[in-house]
Amino acid sequence: MSLSPAQGRFTLTGSLFIGYVCLLAVALGGIGVLWALHFDRETDRQYAERVLTVARSVAVMPAVVDGIQAPDPSAELDPLADRVASATGADFLVIATPDGTRYTHPDKDLIGRTVSTPPGPVAEGVEWTGVQEGTQGHTVRAKVPVFSEGGSVSGGDARGEVIGYVSLGILTSSAAGDARAAIPGILAVTVLVLGVGVVGSWALSRRLRAKTHGLEPADITALFESREALLHAVREGVLAVDTNDRVVLVNPPARAMLDLPEGTEGRHLNELDLPERARDIVSGVDPGEDLILLSGDRVLVANRMPVRIRGAEAGAVVTLRDRTEVNRLTGELDGARTVTRGLRAQTHEFANRVHTIAGMLELGDHEEARAYLADLAATHTRTTSGIAEHVRDTALAALTLAKSAQASELGVDLRLSPMTNVPERLRGELRSDALLVLGNLVDNALDAVGPGDWVELLVRMHRSADTDLPHDLLEIRVTDSGHGVSDDVAEEIFRFGFTTKASRDGGSRGLGLALVKQVCESKGGSIEMEAPDAEEGAVFTACLPAVAPAEVAG
Repeated sequence: MSLSPAQGRFTLTGSLFIGYVCLLAVALGGIGVLWALHFDRETDRQYAERVLTVARSVAVMPAVVDGIQAPDPSAELDPLADRVASATGADFLVIATPDGTRYTHPDKDLIGRTVSTPPGPVAEGVEWTGVQEGTQGHTVRAKVPVFSEGGSVSGGDARGEVIGYVSLGILTSSAAGDARAAIPGILAVTVLVLGVGVVGSWALSRRLRAKTHGLEPADITALFESREALLHAVREGVLAVDTNDRVVLVNPPARAMLDLPEGTEGRHLNELDLPERARDIVSGVDPGEDLILLSGDRVLVANRMPVRIRGAEAGAVVTLRDRTEVNRLTGELDGARTVTRGLRAQTHEFANRVHTIAGMLELGDHEEARAYLADLAATHTRTTSGIAEHVRDTALAALTLAKSAQASELGVDLRLSPMTNVPERLRGELRSDALLVLGNLVDNALDAVGPGDWVELLVRMHRSADTDLPHDLLEIRVTDSGHGVSDDVAEEIFRFGFTTKASRDGGSRGLGLALVKQVCESKGGSIEMEAPDAEEGAVFTACLPAVAPAEVAG
């Protein structure tokens, strides 16, 4: 048997092969012995039934009944007994009186003498079978009473008087010879089955070796431990599926990212409560690298890698990275860039105004310069004070000013609704969520309009004391004068990847409104788009509860 040269011991398949063969040999040996014992007992039973049947037949023969009652029973019965014994293959047939005096016997010198074994219950009219030691040796014999009327035992009651009995027997050596004659056949069948089992064990061992790719138990254990350590050590989510889209592996980070229940392994993707996009990425319907996936309140980056073993496809492994915080920081960075662009625009505009005033002064038109400065001061004061008066949250007001400057640079009129009212600083995540929602909605509105158009922004805190709501609610509404959104794409506009405009920077589009929807719904709020009318292009209304999501659900 093959040995592992590195370890100097039997391989896994070799050990299993030897184990299979030994177990099969022991099992077949035991079965063979039991079979032989059963055959031996069955032979004894058949011989006992045989001698009993023959003895019963002899006991009711008229010649036997009349012979016992004849003047010289031995002369009448002994030739008959010899003929019957020869015809039936019995080793002896003895007919005797109830007290045991022989009328017949194979050894003629013993006729007239008392039998070697007592009559027992047969003298009382009861049949008997068993094994006894007699003058012929160890025999299987039957003793059947003979009745004066030629009757037989029926239910233990004899018909007529017991006038004698028939004792017929066969040597146990004859029965043992029949049993021994069957042993070669039993051995042949056992050896044949063992040979088939050896071939089957070899085939199973080879099959197992192919399934385990020739790895030994120590190698399999090391691989398993390494895999478990790796899967639980990495922060990235790992999810593996087979060729039938059944989950074969999922580590704790992936279960948390996709909100999967315990016992996910072994279940089909369609049985799991996964977002449609997640199902498409895992199954390979949506190919590509670094795919953005929204799951609950998380922004994930997914990569799918097909797995091939020996040239055959074996499934796929999907890795997931949580980009939620990175995306939030990116949003904040975009806000800072918006402010920077606004300041740059204001700086450019300020430089132009300074040059204008300098030219007026150089021309000596002091009154005109004074009036121009007064008009500029009034306009600036009106813009900044209007926003500061209605929006008391500094970050939200700064973003609004930056968006106003950005709109001015694009030639778009960004209006602040008179109903805008944020009376105090926003707390916690509400501020971050409000900045993300406001920035994305205004950016989408600015992309949808052109020079000369307008965008109106409303930001209002609705107090629970003034409404029927159980909590405060922040409403952000953006209205534009663009072309609006057609009814056939109204349901799709909040889906990730959907966009009605080309990308200017070559990057992916369609993430803004999907993020807004994700943020609003994860916080227990909502985002809606109203159908356009004759004067308005589109109206987007987002609502953010000023409490934790658990309180909203409660």
